[in-house]
Amino acid sequence: MLDIVGKRGWYFLVSALLILPGLVSMIAPPGGWSNGGSGLRPGIDFTSGSALQVSFDQPVTEAQVQDRLDRLGHDEALIQRIGTRNFLIRTRVLEEAAGDEESERERIVKDLEEHLGLERAKVQFDSVSPIIAGETVRTAFYAVLVASVGILLYIWYAFRRVPKAYRYGVSAIFALVHDVLFVLGVFSILGRFLNMEVNSMFIVGVLIVAGYSVNDTIVVFDRIRENLLRFPDRPLTATVNQSIMDTVGRSLNTSFTTLFVLLALLLMGGPSIRELLLVVAVGAIIGTYSSIFVASQFLVIWERGEIGRALRLRRRTAAAAASSLLSIIGRG
Repeated sequence: MLDIVGKRGWYFLVSALLILPGLVSMIAPPGGWSNGGSGLRPGIDFTSGSALQVSFDQPVTEAQVQDRLDRLGHDEALIQRIGTRNFLIRTRVLEEAAGDEESERERIVKDLEEHLGLERAKVQFDSVSPIIAGETVRTAFYAVLVASVGILLYIWYAFRRVPKAYRYGVSAIFALVHDVLFVLGVFSILGRFLNMEVNSMFIVGVLIVAGYSVNDTIVVFDRIRENLLRFPDRPLTATVNQSIMDTVGRSLNTSFTTLFVLLALLLMGGPSIRELLLVVAVGAIIGTYSSIFVASQFLVIWERGEIGRALRLRRRTAAAAASSLLSIIGRG
């Protein structure tokens, strides 16, 4: 039998290497990387504004579209090419028609149609006010928080027959945070290099990832519970290792079938659900990894007291470093 648990230190190192680039991308200031975009580019669902998705009947450059928007007084507009002749135009919230005057949206559409060959029938428009954008951010935060607390309480109750059942709930939340951080990091990097925005569908995708991650984790934890009740005298490391081997085939089969469906939807689905599908696909991959190599391993190191020993070692190292620095300063 493979000794998966015995190599648990390597798994946490791999997780750190996977998550660290995304964290750097989210923390680094705008303009720090090649094309200067900031990570986690918020869409209008979170920042407020108006968005027009337009298509032209002839080849057009971003500079040409930007020039027309500048002439109309929208120098804040962001132009993003999303196809051969398709563009996404983001502006501040466009004013509606007042009296006999045209709305700002109509003026933009008419100008682009006259000068650049805009296809009016293919224009898609969306607008979000600052109030709604702020409410979306708060709702998204509360949704993730409530989901996490609910998951913790459910697992704690479901594993009540196992000693220290709360550790299973905390370990599942630890794996969930691990997966969400990885997904956020991936989209932060995509936001910098591909200008990919996050919107309300992204939040839906994150909640789906949370559910998928916990579901996969519970499959492993449930087998651990069964084996603990069946072999109460066996060491936890051996029980966890056996439980992982019992469930790894099911976890991998579930992930592969899920990814096949998501890949088909990505190829055939429209751009409106692209971000959602991409979030779920990334989450399915990292969720399978975390259920086997993060959640269950975290349970083991907690049971063996390795977390406390690591923290004590870190404090002693920091104290020794500080003492050495003070002695050097004293000698100077």
